Amino acid sequence: MGPRLLPRVEAFGAIAAVLYGSVALNTQVTLADNFDPLDYVDPLIGTANGGHVFPGATLPFGMAKAVADTIGENQAGFAFDTTVVSGFSHMHDSGTGGSPSMGNFPIFAQPACPNDDLNQCKWQLNDRASTWKRDSPKARPGYFGISLDNGVHAEMTTTNRSALYRFTFDETSADALSPVILVDLIDLPQSRTNGTADVNKSTGRLTGNGTFNPSFGIGSYDLHFCVDFKGAELRDTGVWNKNRANFSRETVTLAADGTNTPATLSAGTFARFHAPKNNTILARVGVSFISVNQACVNAEREQPDFDFEGSVSAAEAAWRKKLDVISVDAEGVSDDLQKVFWSGAYRAMISPQDYTGENPLWKSDEPYYDSYYCIWDSYRSIHPLLTLVDPLSQSLMLRSLIDIYRNEGYLPDCRMSLCKGFTQGGSNADVVVADAYLKKIPGIDWDTAYEAVVKDAEIEPANWNVEGRGGLHSWKSLGYIPTDDYDPDGVGTHTRSISRTVEYAYNDFCIAEMAHGMGHKEDYEKYLGRSGNWVNMYKADQKSSIQGADTNFTGFLQPRYTNGTWGYQDPIFCSPLLNFTSCYLNPDGHETYEGSAWLYTFYAPHDMGSLVQTLGGAEEFAKRLTYFHESGLLYVGDEQAFLPVYQFHYAGRPGLSAKYNHFYIPSQFNTTVAGIAGNDDSGAMGSYVVLSMMGLWPVPGQDVYLITPPYFKEVSIRNGITGKLATIRNVNFDPSYQSIYIQSAKLNGKEWTKNWVTHDFWTEGGVLELTLGSEESDWGTKMEDLPP
Repeated sequence: MGPRLLPRVEAFGAIAAVLYGSVALNTQVTLADNFDPLDYVDPLIGTANGGHVFPGATLPFGMAKAVADTIGENQAGFAFDTTVVSGFSHMHDSGTGGSPSMGNFPIFAQPACPNDDLNQCKWQLNDRASTWKRDSPKARPGYFGISLDNGVHAEMTTTNRSALYRFTFDETSADALSPVILVDLIDLPQSRTNGTADVNKSTGRLTGNGTFNPSFGIGSYDLHFCVDFKGAELRDTGVWNKNRANFSRETVTLAADGTNTPATLSAGTFARFHAPKNNTILARVGVSFISVNQACVNAEREQPDFDFEGSVSAAEAAWRKKLDVISVDAEGVSDDLQKVFWSGAYRAMISPQDYTGENPLWKSDEPYYDSYYCIWDSYRSIHPLLTLVDPLSQSLMLRSLIDIYRNEGYLPDCRMSLCKGFTQGGSNADVVVADAYLKKIPGIDWDTAYEAVVKDAEIEPANWNVEGRGGLHSWKSLGYIPTDDYDPDGVGTHTRSISRTVEYAYNDFCIAEMAHGMGHKEDYEKYLGRSGNWVNMYKADQKSSIQGADTNFTGFLQPRYTNGTWGYQDPIFCSPLLNFTSCYLNPDGHETYEGSAWLYTFYAPHDMGSLVQTLGGAEEFAKRLTYFHESGLLYVGDEQAFLPVYQFHYAGRPGLSAKYNHFYIPSQFNTTVAGIAGNDDSGAMGSYVVLSMMGLWPVPGQDVYLITPPYFKEVSIRNGITGKLATIRNVNFDPSYQSIYIQSAKLNGKEWTKNWVTHDFWTEGGVLELTLGSEESDWGTKMEDLPP
């Protein structure tokens, strides 16, 4: 969902020397008896340079997400490369591209009004914004804190459906301490169409609701809030509108009539207090998609005592429970690399978000998860990682996807804020479903799941911008999506003919796998046949050049017309070397999506034997893939780039997969606030780092894990269903990462020559032992040792 380009380190040798050279001087031995993974989680990683990471307080997959909202590039609320904070809000998404998401009903605290005059307080968003102190942000799982120049130190934590804020006031910053806390009927993208806020003059409770738009989809959603306070005696309450406060009114309403638009003037309610004990006031905020009453009930049930420290402690315990299934022997590994690893694991468990019990659209006993942002991004690494470290949550998410199908007619490709999100490529929920089927995720209604994926393949929706697939008439009759496609069956954006074709092919392969396992022989043969359609976009004589110099590689995917003739898109177009940001969902977004024809020519993960031969055989394939990495054509900040790091395995060169794994980590993934490549896309970059550093890369939608050495002496995962422990162990481990090439391997004590394993390793447990050396060997290179 929108790449960003980071500086590139050109030489692998230089990366190794610069980034690994001092490893031995900065090490820490991880001891199981005193190790706390939360000490190695830094939520601020990725909060600058377009990373859009949410650094605030949340539970794993929690609905409530509290953080300071900055003005600027604030897709996730807070960004480190900003200067002012305008509020503190309770709902966010993490790592998304596009416009900001949620950030509804921010509250804002001021120590006092100048001259004790409410009308001299600052009410509107830009007026009230206060500079935040550069060294003040503190973030830890379940906690966020920040200090403002207006004399407020704000801290926050969350439960599932509520946030708890602790405001500490510097009384020297105001004439006299009489804090004012307001709530604003606004959201981050300023999409509110109508809203109402009320105040209870006797208790100071602030309540209300509003109607908002999703940040990357269609439709609208209603959200409700309930704010209570503790710690100071209530002085007065009222509403504010424009730049004035009103004591006499208890309600303010903003109608969808074009006046008081969020971008110009907003409005809300407030409570003013006498000087609090210890200069501290607590604000408890409940949120709900159902009603104001349920928002209040959520807060009262989850935070009855306004216990800030207790809520932080409970959140930390929840995060430890999620992360404790992973264990590493990090002897010799730098603290920074450990932080990259554990912070990535943390970010992969922020979304999708558990909205069970908060779905007003239909009644169901099934779980409801939201913020699939988007499955085009998450199927490649987030869901495969959750299958390993949290299979029970993955089961709940699959059940939710299937229930969305039951009630809305299609599996989503993207979904947020109860709304249908935009489809970026194929119907990639098919891949998530097939992956779960192959890996025996429990609790799934597989008959309905199969019905859903077949509908994606066979029945075109009226609006395929937000579900299903478009161009199915051409797909079935021509075997590709033409660039001049005529689609009589539905409406959608007629771009991405190349990328949609290869994604549809893989989607159909995944359906074929399910059909085979479930005994649908005719479907199996049909969808397996369609999965070969990727080759219909391959133009064997197409050449490619960079700044006039031939790359010396021939044969690339190209656009094709309905009559079978070829169009043209420069193979390097929409790569970092040519018009990088020209291939989005806009109507003139071209024939590939967020990537080049160079990139998509490598995308046939189900048909790699044919692809390798099509591109000239194993040696030529490895040469082409090497050039792809070395030339600057590949940008690892987009999720389609993940698999090409490991596709050397299919050419019998697993050592090169290990080499380029280390080529990108840590050069593009580190502990700075700009320390991820691309925006995080709900944890896609975080999960890429974790899987890469663990050493077994999953091919999503297949029962295949490609083997490379972990970044640790040993990595283990305890399966959440079977309880079995799977361990990958390095022999001759070298924390300077000069010896990254597998010389030999043993699986449960027996020689293992295949360069891949199946999911049984994770569910049944065992030990995969890898002996390492400083040069490539012949391990995993023979034809019989390659992935299927």
